Amino acid sequence: MQPEYTFTRFEQACAKFPDNTAIVFLGNKFSYRDLKDKIDRFATGLAGLGVKKGDRVLVYLSNSIQFVIAFLAAQRIGAVIVMVSPIYTSHEIEYMVKDSGAETIICHDTNYGYVKEIFAESGLKRIIVTNLLDLVSPVKRLVAALFDKAPHGTVKGGPETIDFKTLLKSEPSPPSVELDPVADLSYILYTGGTTGFPKGVPGNHWGHTSYVNDITDEVFANHLLEGKDVYIAINPLFHIMALGLMMALGLNRGNTTVLMPVPQVDAILDAIQRYRVRWMLGVPALYRMILENDRQEQYDISSLRYCYCGGDVLPREVLSRWKERVHVPIYQVYGSTEAGHVTYSRPDLGEPDPMSIGLPLPSRRTKVIDSATLEPLPAGEIGELVVTSDHAMKEYLNKPAETAASFVNINGEIYYRTGDYVKFSEDGQIFYVERSADILKHKGYRVSASEVEAVLQDHPVVIGACVVGVPDRKVGERIKAIVVLKTDAKGVGAAELIKFCSERLASYKVPSYIEFRDMLPKSKVGKLLRREIRDEERRKMEKDKKG
Repeated sequence: MQPEYTFTRFEQACAKFPDNTAIVFLGNKFSYRDLKDKIDRFATGLAGLGVKKGDRVLVYLSNSIQFVIAFLAAQRIGAVIVMVSPIYTSHEIEYMVKDSGAETIICHDTNYGYVKEIFAESGLKRIIVTNLLDLVSPVKRLVAALFDKAPHGTVKGGPETIDFKTLLKSEPSPPSVELDPVADLSYILYTGGTTGFPKGVPGNHWGHTSYVNDITDEVFANHLLEGKDVYIAINPLFHIMALGLMMALGLNRGNTTVLMPVPQVDAILDAIQRYRVRWMLGVPALYRMILENDRQEQYDISSLRYCYCGGDVLPREVLSRWKERVHVPIYQVYGSTEAGHVTYSRPDLGEPDPMSIGLPLPSRRTKVIDSATLEPLPAGEIGELVVTSDHAMKEYLNKPAETAASFVNINGEIYYRTGDYVKFSEDGQIFYVERSADILKHKGYRVSASEVEAVLQDHPVVIGACVVGVPDRKVGERIKAIVVLKTDAKGVGAAELIKFCSERLASYKVPSYIEFRDMLPKSKVGKLLRREIRDEERRKMEKDKKG
């Protein structure tokens, strides 16, 4: 494969299928011709504001047509997209702005207040603001307003605040930029840190397009209908999995992507029925929510053919119920922010095993190693999964110590340590066993236990905290914090600590439970033994079930 720029195949699709619907958003259809025009105009507008090759543009948006335009427009002029969750707080956003060096941020009017709160001290130069409904038809905006369904926030900005729609009035003539797909960055994504701070993961254009091309040209080559297929994008686009599949199944192939702003089950089922969706990606919690929806039988979702699941282990009972209801299996996909997409269940191989995360993509090389010695293990033995690629970057932004801990040299090649424990089968499939105790999974989100612990320990009366996941059939794991307070602490309870966390962390990272103890288990060198707490919680649950 020749190195490609992130924009290459999208532009080819625009030329080949200009009148096809590229995006359906809130019932509005945007053709490839229209989408490319908006991208070119927005790219010209960004350049006119002074955004140039290599500059960081932080995208603080939910799934929306604006997200797609912002992402591809920044790529068009060689800027580097920094994608973050739209529900992050000002505490989280300020860190990521400073760490990435972003001078431009694109946000909704509903989270504009968080941006203004940190603007003066953050190094930002400009805020581009949009309302979720800005680009849908006037009739839909009016109906939404009449029924109070239009989310909106107050924007009181000065010259630093620019309206998203104003940039779309620019001429569609973005500057020509010379890019190196290997040397130049495409994006920076943030993932949980082991020291309490999120880690920026830089990705170059070739690292991104290598696995996207693997998916379209290898995994789905005999199944994807170019120019005729429909994919529903439910997962947040700021995740590497959702972003990659939107490009692989939709925008790079002239196909239609039905873009869902929030994962509301009835709206998802209606969209599948209305647009005859064939492809979808979800997390186990989403598949369970659909199956447990009282009205799901009212919708015709028989168009579905390829249902993929990522983000967490798929329970067998969910797989069997889905097969009974929809008459198609759920396939698995596995990846990470650091390594990109890594493995896929292959439709050509028939019914997938729910514990198999599939076969590695051609551009990814994997090993199962002894986590202590880094020695490779034979098929059938359980060890830590490590991944490498000739294309992906192998470092964290501004974090040499965490880079050294997570990227290791094995026989002359640098591999990423996933922290997930797996085993190889004789036919090369990878079977998932468990993950590191440092990473929790809540509603498909990866939550760093260390990050939540660090926030708790910022509270003036907390001297120690241990965060673990409590298994929950609906959401994967609920977050529980074991907390040690100062001996003279008075009047501080669970409610105050949960409120303290909710002001500093995205909602999915906030503990559901707080338990107070006099001490936490630690090793002889003072390291927190999180696994001991996790095992203790499991024993409690087993005892409760028997009781």
